[in-house]
This record gives sequence, structure tokens and C-alpha cells, in this order.
Amino acid sequence: MIFEQLKQNKSIDDNEFNQVYPIRIKKLAARHWTPVKIARKAAAFLVDKPNKRVLDIGSGAGKFCLVGAALTSGIFYGVEQRESLIKLSRKIAKKYKIDNAEFIHSNIMEISLLDYDAFYFFNSFQENIDLTARIDKSIDPSEELYNLYTAYLKDQLEKTPIGTKLVTYWSNCREVPKSFSLESVSHGGILSFWRKTA
Repeated sequence: MIFEQLKQNKSIDDNEFNQVYPIRIKKLAARHWTPVKIARKAAAFLVDKPNKRVLDIGSGAGKFCLVGAALTSGIFYGVEQRESLIKLSRKIAKKYKIDNAEFIHSNIMEISLLDYDAFYFFNSFQENIDLTARIDKSIDPSEELYNLYTAYLKDQLEKTPIGTKLVTYWSNCREVPKSFSLESVSHGGILSFWRKTA
């Protein structure tokens, strides 16, 4: 029902959407999963033609991909290193017949951004340096990992073609190369829209 309403472009609030998740995952939503209104705006920017391949870097419980896939004609891929969250995301996509969302159990260091057309980044590396931002205890936080992941993402984005789009949410933008130009900001500056111009 929720996804049908999204497909019909009806307004859905986060409390409604988060009912698709188990209680433990629902409790993490306010801090860790993209709000529906943010996902709606970001997906509309990233998908400017059918079958655009959008990668969510650190997809968590898959919320951005699920919402984006329901609202657009893009193909959404979520990469996430926690296998339990990948299994959950796949289960929800299958249950609600969201065929244009796929979830990859992997570390960002094993992903080539050249396989995708556009990118969404909700500061998924932050939990390595902010202990209040931990999703669970399955991953040991490390400032070294934060720096490594940030440098890798920046290098990968630098290799993408001119015109590539990126949306960052709650990011300090350290991962954004100078070759990307800021097109606009929204929601008090925490949501940023970028395009590679050089």
C-alpha cells in the first residue's frame, strides 16, 4: 500500500513508511535512514532519464533506494557492508515488488563508481568517528577507516564523466572533488546537489 501510494505521487510521512521495518530498525530511522521527503527530492534530481543507475553509498536498511525506485524510472543500487541490512532490504523489495532496486553486500572499497551514473551519499562513514552514530556493534569504528573510505570515494568520483550527478546529505563534503560544482542546497544546507563540470 505504501509503495503504491508513492508510485501515485501521494504524500507519505516517515512514520507510515517506517512500518515496513522491524522494531529495532524502525528505532534507528530518525538518525540513520533517509527521510521520505529527502529521498523524493534527491531521486528526482538524480534520475533525469529512464534506467539511470543510481548508487546509494552505504544504503543501510535500503530506504533511499526503495523510495527512489518507487518514485522514478531509475535503477537504484544500494551498497552496504552489513549483511543483515542487505537481507532486510532485499526482503522488503521482493515483498512489495520493487523490481528496480538492488542491494549489494560489499564494502565501498570493492565498488567501482564507473559502473553507475549518479550517486547518493548520506555520510555513511561518519559512524567511524562519531560513537553516538553507531548502527550496531558489528563494525569497529576507526578514524583511519573514515579517512580511507573518504579518500577512496573522492578518488572514484574524480574518475566519473562530466555531467555526473551527486547528492550529499548531512555531509561535510570532504568526499566531493573540486571537479564537482554545487548546483543548489536545500533543507537548511544539509542537502546538497552537485554536478561534475570539469
